[in-house]
This record gives sequence, C-alpha cells and structure tokens, in this order.
Amino acid sequence: MTMHQGLTPRLRPLPPRRSATLSVLDVGTSKVVCLVAELLPAEESSLLPGRTHLARVIGIGHQRSAGLKGGVIVDLEAAEAAIRGAVHAAERMAKVEIRSVIVNLTGGRLGSLRHAGHAPVRGGPVTAADLHRACDAAGARGVPPNRVVLHALPTAYSLDAQGGIVDPTGMVGEALGVDLHMVTAEAAAARNLMLAVERCHLGIEAVIATPYAAGLSALAEDEAEMGCAVIDLGGGTTSVGVFARGHLVHTDALAVGGHHVTMDLARGLSTRVATAERLKTMHGACVSSAADERDMIAVPTVDEDERETSSHLPKSHLVRIIRPRVEEILELARDRLRAAGFADQAGRRVVLTGGGSQLVGLPDTARRILEGGVRIGRPLGIKGLPEAAKGPAFSASVGLLVYPQVAHAEHAEPRSGGAYQATGTDGYLARVGRWFRESF
Repeated sequence: MTMHQGLTPRLRPLPPRRSATLSVLDVGTSKVVCLVAELLPAEESSLLPGRTHLARVIGIGHQRSAGLKGGVIVDLEAAEAAIRGAVHAAERMAKVEIRSVIVNLTGGRLGSLRHAGHAPVRGGPVTAADLHRACDAAGARGVPPNRVVLHALPTAYSLDAQGGIVDPTGMVGEALGVDLHMVTAEAAAARNLMLAVERCHLGIEAVIATPYAAGLSALAEDEAEMGCAVIDLGGGTTSVGVFARGHLVHTDALAVGGHHVTMDLARGLSTRVATAERLKTMHGACVSSAADERDMIAVPTVDEDERETSSHLPKSHLVRIIRPRVEEILELARDRLRAAGFADQAGRRVVLTGGGSQLVGLPDTARRILEGGVRIGRPLGIKGLPEAAKGPAFSASVGLLVYPQVAHAEHAEPRSGGAYQATGTDGYLARVGRWFRESF
C-alpha cells in the first residue's frame, strides 16, 4: 500500500492581520455554487470555532448542476459547462477574474482511516518537528489502493503515559504519540472533479470533503467540542461528519439523497421529473397533518400517448411517497454511525444541512429515528449572502470559505521522496490544465 498525498498543495495559512480575497466552488449533484468573498481579520468569536476572519461575499453564482450522479462526474462536458456558468456569474457580480478555487467533493465514497503514530522526543520540550515526525509515522501506515487522502487531521496526542493532550508543544516527555484521522475518497472521482474544474481554466487550491465543510460552516463551538454529527442531505448523496473535541473524527457518505425522493414521486404520481421536483419543493413533507387529506393538489400526469392531463390528489398522498424514502436515508445514516462506533460520540446531537434538510417535518422525523436533539444548520458568521442563500443548502459552500482559517491544523506530508505521491496541481493534472489553456 502506498500513501497518496493530499490531492493539492497545502494551503498557505491566512495571515491573521491581513485581508484576502477567496473563491470557492461547491459542485453538487443538484446545484453548482461559486462564491467570491473578502476575508477580513476579525476578533476570534467565542461562538464559532477557529475563525480568524469574517467572510463577506462579494460575488455569487449558482445554477442547476449537470453531468453528476451521486456526487460523481458522469459527463465531463456537461459538468464543465455548469461550472463555467456559476463561475462567470460570480465573476460578473464580484467584478474580479477567478483564477483558482477551493472545491468540495461529496461523491467518491468518502471514508475515514484512523492510524496511531509514535516518535521519540529528541531532547528537551516537544517541538513542531517532533509533532511532524509522529504524524509522519501515523501517515506511513498507508491507504488502500485507488484511494486518495483529502485530509490528514491530528485528533489527539499522548506524551509518555498521558493521553488526551490537545497540544503537547513545549511539554516535556520522551515518547510522543498521535491519533491521525485521514479522510479518503476514490481517486478516480476526485481526479475527474479536478479535471472538470481545470478544463474551466481554473487552478485548484484544495479539495475538501463536503461534510467537513458543512460542519465548519454550521456548527457552533460547543457543538464541535461536546460531540455532534452533521448530516448533509444533498441531491445525489447524504454525507456524514462527526465532530468531537473540536475535531472532525469520522466521515461517511451514502449514494442516496433528495433526488431519490424526487424520482419516487415521479414514478408514484406518473409525472415528469421536473414536475415531481416542483411538487416536492412546494408541497412535500415527511409528516402528515390533519388537513392533508382535505388539501388537494393538481398533479400534471403524462398518459400513454404522451399527452399531458391533470389529476387532483390529496396532499397526504405525497407524504405517503416521501416519508419511506426519507426514513430510509436517516436509518442508513444512523446504522452506519452505529457500525463505525460513533453513535455515542455524536453526543446525541445532530445538525442537518444541505438542500434536502428543508423538507417540512424533517427535524421531527430525524429526532424519532436518530433518537437525539436535531436542528437545521445554516451558514453562520458570514456577511453579504443574498436571502435565498442563507439556508442550509448553502452550508457546504460557505464552509469552503471557512476552511483556509483552519487548514493549518492539517498534517502536510513531504512533497518529494518517501512513499508519498503528489497528484495535485503541481503534477499531472496541472500539466493537463496547462495543455487545455494553451490549446484552446
């Protein structure tokens, strides 16, 4: 097993007293969002973990996604066109040219690996070099073939017999240990996403796992500290991130999401997919009320001769189709958390984000199935978002703006020699990108 280096060069830390302009790209199965923001130095908030800057959005572009299924690119040209549309809209609004972006990955079967590493302390107090050697020892355990590392996050340290140390720098001891959480994804899914972005003449600064981004955006500090699961209900995927002691400690993803609810409606009502999506958005719910039997909804249907007719159904009929699929998604997420041993670490607290979390009655259904406190997570601590983008559907997009403020916590592997392979913008994909830029 060889360990694949994170896909892109490590982000340079944001200077704490300097402003910066940042562009991010959220490529999902149902929508593509591009945000351009000014990051302004701010006093550290007691509410929001790790934030050194306040983000003020100066440009936003979003449109319907194309060419993706289950968070994975299946049509490169269609995905490229959707990305271009969102990027150009954000550029026009912000009046800047976007040259590089931070992008997220939802598909590619996100997963977690946890390795422990140890290194002797070389005389005197623990230094950054000692920490780096311990993380190197953990990372050297490798990842399965055909997978790449998106994040390598030290979650806890030990010094001699003392565990649970947050930061051992400056402490005295002889043997330093580290628990390293590596978020991995299928290499092909990550590289095809990068290729679609590169074909739009954009550099890639970093590739971030969607549940990590959603948590960075939507969690308050005490939630991330005490333990919380973030469930991001997207169009094609449902991804899960567990945070504890202020760190991301587990990730997982299911290839089922809001689009599956839409397809169930289209089949169950014999209507077009676009009509089913509209009915879900306007009238959909996963809990029934007494009025649902009386409230009638016009449902355009397509008969055998492709003629459009219209029938009227009680709203309760929609609930009967939607509820089983929503329950299935939440039960799958619950069972996966239990199987991985993180049901208790989530602290019985769940934050729901993503476009699918806007379904009426979802928090109540989630409380019943997940047996804990549930709230809807919206982007926190950001200025300049239009009203339509302040909901949970934009949590991951905003989280990409937060990521550079916490990127310094990640372990950066050596760039040359050893078992590590660089596969990011300084390697093959950059050459492909340059070739596209020079050729067209």
